[in-house]
Amino acid sequence: MALSTRQELIDYCLRRLGFPVIEINVDDDQVSDRIDDAIQLWQEYHFDGVERVYIKKALEGSTLNLSASVAFTEGETVTGATSGAKATVDKSSSGDKVIYENVEGVAKFQAGETITGSDSGLTATISTITKGDIENGYITIGNEILGVTKMFKFGGVGATSNSDGLFDIDYQFAQNDLYNLLSADVTYYSMVKTHMNLLESLFVNDRAIRFNRKTNKMYIDTDMDKTFDIGDWIIAEGYALVAGTDYSEVYNDMWLKKYATALIKRQWGENMKKFGGIQLPGGVTLNGDQIFGEALTEIATIEEEMQIRYELPPTFMTG
Repeated sequence: MALSTRQELIDYCLRRLGFPVIEINVDDDQVSDRIDDAIQLWQEYHFDGVERVYIKKALEGSTLNLSASVAFTEGETVTGATSGAKATVDKSSSGDKVIYENVEGVAKFQAGETITGSDSGLTATISTITKGDIENGYITIGNEILGVTKMFKFGGVGATSNSDGLFDIDYQFAQNDLYNLLSADVTYYSMVKTHMNLLESLFVNDRAIRFNRKTNKMYIDTDMDKTFDIGDWIIAEGYALVAGTDYSEVYNDMWLKKYATALIKRQWGENMKKFGGIQLPGGVTLNGDQIFGEALTEIATIEEEMQIRYELPPTFMTG
């Protein structure tokens, strides 16, 4: 029978250990913990435990939430009376919210201070501050992402916009000359593309990114406010964990079933070790140490099988 739920996996593991013919002395919470451990290792090392995904995020600006509605002018500079911080009002600002990309200089706005518009002369008091992606220098990634491999850079040689645009010289070249490829050879096209790729490798670097799954933050090592605008899209390639809540076939994986059973068996042995050598009525002697030892051997064998048969080789890094 194919397993399709977490409870079916638990029942399967207990049956493999002898239940209901014999009593398995493991608490339900302990069983649940061992299932979690098995799934976690399967997700992090098994080639079926992750899938390639593309992460997209529209960059958000920082927000000064005002205590009252004030109509600052788009493009004017607001200055904090206490901090001295300055920022340019973005077009997405509304009456009680001033949205900006980043502050000018090192000074930061402070909650409770008064800001003044350079052109309108209007004033307002900041109630709270919410920093956006551009000022933070990173975007937040979901918990399900195991790793980020690269960030796509749109906007090749000759791009003149402040941000990475889809409509760069590569795009225009392909769009304007693609029709010629249908009636002529590709010699000219190949020569120009080769030259453009050479210029890319010499003058344009890939986006440098840093990601740690414990912080769920992908840092983009660039001058964010000089490279991107509010509303620009960030697209990155990464790997996401495959969860049984989304894909029921996870619970029917052969390696996962064996490993989860071995972990529950080890827990059973740990629970019974303190009763080792005690003789029960009928001449039965408890031997938790033997169960524990057998489980350790099985776990080592199954984990070695993971490394040999199911784990992807490490990615080599060159620099």
